[in-house]
Amino acid sequence: MKVTILAAQATLSELIERAHRGEEIVIERGDVPVARLVPVPSLAHVARREPGTLRGLVKVPKEFFEPLPAEERAGWGLGEE
Repeated sequence: MKVTILAAQATLSELIERAHRGEEIVIERGDVPVARLVPVPSLAHVARREPGTLRGLVKVPKEFFEPLPAEERAGWGLGEE
């Protein structure tokens, strides 16, 4: 559905309800489309993250847990430990 800015201002509540039901509303200035009113996608379909799903798939080298060299700490503005 296409509406002018003036019509959108006058019927915003109705347009929001239509968008909520899945309709796409194009708002035009004259004959030029300037905005779209669309429904916000539901997050209900997004799978929840489960802890441990990457267990065994990601390898972290032991060096990751070693302290940074003094030169690297200095570059980050960190002093001696």
